[in-house]
Amino acid sequence: MLRSRRAIYAGSRPLVGLMTAACVLALGVGGVRAQIVTPNSSDPFAPKSALPRKPQSFQKFGPKEQAQLAQTPTFTEPPSAAGDTGFDSTNSKKAKAKARAQAAKKPGVTARAQATPADQPPPAAISPYQVPFPATPSPSAKNAMASADGAPPVEIGPIRKPVKKRKSEEDDDPYAQLGVHAGGFTLYPAVELIGGYDSNPGQSANAKGASLYSVQPELRARSNWSRHELNADLRGSYTGYSPDSEPTLSRPNVNGKIDGRVDVTRDTRLDLGGRVVVGTDNPGSPNLQADLAKLPIYTTFGGTAGVGHKFNRFDLSVKGDVERTSYQDSKFTDGTTASNEDRNYDQYGVKLRGGYELSPGVTPYVEGGVDTRKHDLATDSSGFQRNSKGWTVLVGSTFEMSRLLTGETGIGYTQRTYDDPRLDKLGGVVGNASLIWTVDALNTVKFTAESGVQESTVAGVSGVLSRDIKVQYDHAFRRWLIGTAKAGYGNDNYKGSDRDDDRYMVALGLTYKLSRWAQVRGEFRQDWLRSNFSGNNFTESTFLVGLRLQQ
Repeated sequence: MLRSRRAIYAGSRPLVGLMTAACVLALGVGGVRAQIVTPNSSDPFAPKSALPRKPQSFQKFGPKEQAQLAQTPTFTEPPSAAGDTGFDSTNSKKAKAKARAQAAKKPGVTARAQATPADQPPPAAISPYQVPFPATPSPSAKNAMASADGAPPVEIGPIRKPVKKRKSEEDDDPYAQLGVHAGGFTLYPAVELIGGYDSNPGQSANAKGASLYSVQPELRARSNWSRHELNADLRGSYTGYSPDSEPTLSRPNVNGKIDGRVDVTRDTRLDLGGRVVVGTDNPGSPNLQADLAKLPIYTTFGGTAGVGHKFNRFDLSVKGDVERTSYQDSKFTDGTTASNEDRNYDQYGVKLRGGYELSPGVTPYVEGGVDTRKHDLATDSSGFQRNSKGWTVLVGSTFEMSRLLTGETGIGYTQRTYDDPRLDKLGGVVGNASLIWTVDALNTVKFTAESGVQESTVAGVSGVLSRDIKVQYDHAFRRWLIGTAKAGYGNDNYKGSDRDDDRYMVALGLTYKLSRWAQVRGEFRQDWLRSNFSGNNFTESTFLVGLRLQQ
């Protein structure tokens, strides 16, 4: 900086001389005499120096001043007013990283020695504008600094790595179904081809076995939207028997549902849903006529629509429900047919539900609903008026506890009153549940419970109160080998009649996963029905082997 100023002054001397000569000439021509003014000591505004001085911008440094400027002050410690950038204006030689690393490995190196390597100039040569910043110490130097006498503990940890994302189910399980991405949805298609033997497909006291085959397609869809949600589960099957019997036991089965949510605001939503069920009555059901050529197929379809709102932790929702059930005509062995129009009915209902989030993942709730059933015909084939009204109250909770326990459970009471005074009121305890308990990585327990009031065509019987409970336990011997044990109990209570049926079931299965796309399954199942009406007990054994293909 000083050298550059001297160069400017030296280069400006000819110009200064010319300007001075011009001023003197101008003053001489005007008759004005130039003189040097000696400052008066009595003048309070006079400069402190008694010697005349040139203007600051044209001042020339003498040899003594240059010698003083050439000297650099020394500091035993770096000045505290130094900047934080670490800028070095002295162009001094920097210590090499390799030399610092070698010095750090020498035994007995202290923290002060680390701060002043041997190849750096002594502190006396450090510029006042330079603050030495030691490089990041190596692990060995860090230990030496921490062990130095009187030195405070120093902890310089490594750069933290970003937190790893939680692995998805597909990453955890190498045999999990991957699905197909279609726009904003992920589709999970699959089909099962099953063959086996049934010792009593007619579920009667006179058992007669037959081989069976079954084709069971399915499709699951999950939305991938940032807002709103739409999920679908569609499962179907067709089961055939050979040799077939009268009535024919070959029949289809479909069970599908769609659930959607529209997020109107952060706390307000619209709940939408639809469902469809296609099936037949069980071969031993008392609702079936005699001498049937085949089992009549019924179809049930319906939908729900409602609105829900969250008041902080309290969630309140109301839903309306509409459902339609219709039956095919019955065909008899003699070629005649009979209408089942008296079994067709519509159901309308509304549900109100309130839940409070007690803790993250646990939301107890109270639910109440009323419904009305209207048949196509005012009276059935036996002359009874089957229209009815009912109500149901449930108390339960939803669970989602760190994926260890997920699902919903509830228990309550239902009651149904019929238009025909000859039909008794039907009421009883009901419960619904769908829980999955992940005990650990190898063991999983599933619990399901269903209950409801079914219509009946038996004279004098108001309806059938059905309850079913099932428990399934899965154990992974290997990731590709899963063992399954099932047990279930069901009860059918015919209100208005003394008949009461108990149903039992146990099953053992094994699944061998060949890959993500193929699995081989085998299962043995045993069913019993024990009724207080003679002639209705039966035992059924089923052996199944199947191949599952999925995408």
